[in-house]
Amino acid sequence: MSITINIKPETQAELQRQAAAHGVQPEHYAATLLEEAVRVRSAKKLTGDQLDCTLQELAQFSAKIPLLPDEAFAREGLYQDHD
Repeated sequence: MSITINIKPETQAELQRQAAAHGVQPEHYAATLLEEAVRVRSAKKLTGDQLDCTLQELAQFSAKIPLLPDEAFAREGLYQDHD
């Protein structure tokens, strides 16, 4: 299927830059991005059990994450580069 779309010049330049970085033609890269976007939008939602399983998998190594001191979340620490 062929589709013609109009994009802003700056978007076109970025698309060409990213395509070159991946070593492919801009048309092929744009098609890949569009296909991925459609796939993501139509992806099946997780069931409750699948979500629980995924969250458990993510949490299995959470004990290895170091704890941050409370001072790390103090306003002074967050905005130390501001007056």
